[in-house]
Amino acid sequence: MPVTDVTTDPDSRTITIEARFNAPVERVWALYADARQLEKVWGPPTHPATFLDHELTVGSRSTYFMTGPEGEKYAGFWEITGVDEPWSFAFEDGFADADDFTPTPGLPVSHNVFTFEAADGGTRAVYTSTYDTVEALQQVLDMGVEEGARSSIDQIDGFLAA
Repeated sequence: MPVTDVTTDPDSRTITIEARFNAPVERVWALYADARQLEKVWGPPTHPATFLDHELTVGSRSTYFMTGPEGEKYAGFWEITGVDEPWSFAFEDGFADADDFTPTPGLPVSHNVFTFEAADGGTRAVYTSTYDTVEALQQVLDMGVEEGARSSIDQIDGFLAA
């Protein structure tokens, strides 16, 4: 499994996930840069994603939704805040209304940095999500974000090998 460690730190209000992939950094970057590839691994296998807009450039906005087993839709957005191709990108990730992708009141927005580095013939990735409050962190933990992220990231090696 690609995920090698998950750390939740209430003091810094973060969830950090480390993973290793059997592909070079450039290939892992290409997966995140291309909406059609990203939607194959963003979200748990039971909730596949569909990206309507996606571009890894500072100031851009990605919109997506995940579809549950019963057809329910969960929408979200990314506001891209930093890009250092192919080594890292940063973005705000929030829950959104499924009709117009406006932020959902009362649900947290996470501040994310995804980094990639060459390691042992593959890629070491570090995914860090920071929340504004400990309560927001706990809210997403209660919603299953750790399990969802793990199952999503654990799909990546299989997709890259196909």
